[in-house]
Amino acid sequence: MSTTYPIKDKSALERFKSYYLTKKNPRNYTLIIVGLNTALRIGDILTLKWKDLYNYSKNCFKTHIFLIEQKTHKDSIIAVNDSVVFSLTLLLQQQILLNGFPLPDEYIFQSRKKSGMPLSRYQAYRIIKEAAIHSGIEGHISCHSLRKTFGYFAWKQGIPPAMLMSIYNHSSYQITKRYLCIEQEDRDEVFRKIKI
Repeated sequence: MSTTYPIKDKSALERFKSYYLTKKNPRNYTLIIVGLNTALRIGDILTLKWKDLYNYSKNCFKTHIFLIEQKTHKDSIIAVNDSVVFSLTLLLQQQILLNGFPLPDEYIFQSRKKSGMPLSRYQAYRIIKEAAIHSGIEGHISCHSLRKTFGYFAWKQGIPPAMLMSIYNHSSYQITKRYLCIEQEDRDEVFRKIKI
């Protein structure tokens, strides 16, 4: 089994993020944006329903996602940033045009083949892999790459590893360290920046 890598190159990441936006496919675009900005595992992302992100009584998107993670069974509260709201707005507009306003219990990432069901993990992998290939990203990129990319860029922006460990609900720092895929080029960058 090959190791999944984060997307580290910023320009490649921008191409990757916008691939489905340029193809006018808001569902796939939103899948990538939610994965990159929430650090959720793909299983948790695919089971999100509109009621998890949209406040029907106030007619607006929620500020937080509240869920119990499938793998760890731990409570998780994730702040929803502007990138996620923007992508969800595009998806909601398309949903309204095609099928009317989505019901609270409808999955956000609907399967087009199985009515009322979410995308499969395999289909999510194919969506991500296609965007990676067309963005010129090499290496093993999978659904988990979205989660790892979040951590890598958070770490590069100075977020302490202990905070990332908490966000990921990891039981040890060693697991978080592996997630970040810190390589020699990252170490070299530290040595080049430090001038004492």
